[in-house]
Amino acid sequence: FENKEAVISAMADRHKKEISEVLQRAKQAPTLLESLEILFTAHCCEEETGVVSAFVVDLYAEASRNPRLADLVRDVLQTAMAGVTELISKAPEAQNTSRGLSPMEMAELIFAVARGMLMLDVLRPQDMTATERRERQLQVTRRLWSLLFKPEAELAYA
Repeated sequence: FENKEAVISAMADRHKKEISEVLQRAKQAPTLLESLEILFTAHCCEEETGVVSAFVVDLYAEASRNPRLADLVRDVLQTAMAGVTELISKAPEAQNTSRGLSPMEMAELIFAVARGMLMLDVLRPQDMTATERRERQLQVTRRLWSLLFKPEAELAYA
């Protein structure tokens, strides 16, 4: 690679391909909850999760100073956001809510939570096992799904 941006560009292309593969797996799931579980746990059990999370945080920081890099990061995020928005818009569970949120707004909330979990991975001690990390991700996913997609009548009695 001729420079740092070329490396990051290649990594962004690879990440977009990975996102497409994860979204394809998520589309095969029988329920929206299971789709979200696939999305939230796709990378949580990798060997170097803390290192990857720290790299992503550094990448965001660098993107704030470098417009070309910001475009690359936005492109990757828009690819992921579009895929999750489509997943939500086609899910029967999303039709049963009376929250007044569009599929895009729901996807935005899901990504906000995912970014928060990324920050926690960076800030928390890395003594959590892959199994514990996956379980934490699943708990967060299930709580978020319950808030976004459970019919309000069920929430009232919960």
